[in-house]
Amino acid sequence: MFTFILRIVLFVMGLMFAASLAVAVTLLATVWGLRYAWARLTGKPVDPWVMRFHPGKGFEQFRAAAARRNGPAAADVAAARARGESVSSPVVSIGRGDADVTDVRSRPLDSRS
Repeated sequence: MFTFILRIVLFVMGLMFAASLAVAVTLLATVWGLRYAWARLTGKPVDPWVMRFHPGKGFEQFRAAAARRNGPAAADVAAARARGESVSSPVVSIGRGDADVTDVRSRPLDSRS
């Protein structure tokens, strides 16, 4: 008897879920229809509802949050020290000038041309 009552309760819960889902879809369709009708009435173009998503941006967001929380990774610190750069900012700024280069001696240009 208990299993029969459990089946009835689960069936009713499923019906309630399906009905609430149907109401939500109907409400969304009604809002979209009213929006479309208002745009047509006022002569404005109807823009679709779009969710803009860039997969790399989400990854970079969580990576940056982890870097702020944990500080620079040990591999980044070791690589920065090996290149002779600052540990606080292992990213190289290209094009800042000759003062950044430490392992090269400048020579005068050869005028063979």
